[in-house]
Amino acid sequence: MKRFLLKIQLLLMIMFVGVMPAIGSQSGGGAVLTEAAVRRVVTAYLLQRTENMGVELRIKQLGYSGEISLPPGRVAYEIVAPPDWEGWGRASLAFIVRVDDRVAKNLTLNVEVEAMAGIVVATRPLDYGMLVKSGDVVMQKRDLAQAQGKFCRDIGEVIGKRVRVGMRSNTPVRSDYLEKPPLVKSGQMVTIVAENRAFRITATGRARGNGAEGDLIMVQNLIAQKDIPAMVVGDGLVRVEF
Repeated sequence: MKRFLLKIQLLLMIMFVGVMPAIGSQSGGGAVLTEAAVRRVVTAYLLQRTENMGVELRIKQLGYSGEISLPPGRVAYEIVAPPDWEGWGRASLAFIVRVDDRVAKNLTLNVEVEAMAGIVVATRPLDYGMLVKSGDVVMQKRDLAQAQGKFCRDIGEVIGKRVRVGMRSNTPVRSDYLEKPPLVKSGQMVTIVAENRAFRITATGRARGNGAEGDLIMVQNLIAQKDIPAMVVGDGLVRVEF
């Protein structure tokens, strides 16, 4: 088991390795690793890592200053980030400099990255149990590093949801604080539908649990007095497969 976990960790680390072409000034026959060069390499790495995510990046803290002289040869850079790092906020990066494929420097960069992107923000307090309406939320550009939890980036995924944990006004809306409103409640009488291309059968049943649209719940068929699994498809309506 330990060997299996080690292989996974190594695989994740390899997935987050990026090799960059040489960037730096020349001095004497070898390159000089400047702060500007390191910043350009890290920026290129971050842009590659967050490609197609719709974020605007800015390095707020780099954790490197001064200049380091490198021996003559072909220079390449490699960055290794923590496997669970999203590409913004604070992180400790390994910055490896190779000259002619040999490690010349292995630096640790403590970085802080701002990532601006559109997220869903509450325009008013969202209290427990309320259904979110279009006027309750708005899209705003915020720093993802400052947004806590599983924030929402699609307003369509928020409208119509029920608040399960209250949220303050002007705060990012968290997806784990929302839930689908139940269309069926435990003990409620429901219509059971079984259909295919040839025919449609309906029966009356009693829900054995709460369920939102798409949830699978147990329903008692009142005629057969038998519990069967059924999918919630509407208000008081469930469907069974056959």
